[in-house]
Amino acid sequence: MSMTVNKISSIDPLVAGKKSNQDNRIGSFEKTDSIVVSSEAMEKGELYRGIELVSAAPDTRVDRIADLKKKINDPSYINEAIINAIADKIIDAFGL
Repeated sequence: MSMTVNKISSIDPLVAGKKSNQDNRIGSFEKTDSIVVSSEAMEKGELYRGIELVSAAPDTRVDRIADLKKKINDPSYINEAIINAIADKIIDAFGL
């Protein structure tokens, strides 16, 4: 029994060489991109930027810590008024 193959693919070689008119129409359109951002998205973007700035900031203020260490080591700094002020802040913090 013998078998014959008449067609290898479904593409007609005579039609494949022709250019369609669609190619010309596609090139004639001007392509522009645009985006619209809602006010809610803009607010969230600003909040995200603020969070990034706060996260990048150092956790401690070295100059303030150095100033407080200097005051604590000075014997004339710790007096009755300072002790009472600190005691009041501790009582307020614990709600006593």
